Amino acid sequence: MNNGKRLWRSDDEKMIAGVCGGIAEFLGWTPLSVRVLYVLISICSAAFPGFIAYLVLWFVMPRQLPPAIPAQSPTSGAG
Repeated sequence: MNNGKRLWRSDDEKMIAGVCGGIAEFLGWTPLSVRVLYVLISICSAAFPGFIAYLVLWFVMPRQLPPAIPAQSPTSGAG
């Protein structure tokens, strides 16, 4: 299916909120192709529904989690 990928807003590939960048990362597409497709769909639907869809996705999609930092074990004998 999606190989454990999660759908979230991208912090790396964002112009406004990272919605298109996150969708592109999830689908394995380039962010440019998702943005162009979004603009074309928005123009064909008179732009207003596309704007509402972007706002909804902005609030529904979680932000990308920061990369996990490995826990460091405390050093013994410090002092």
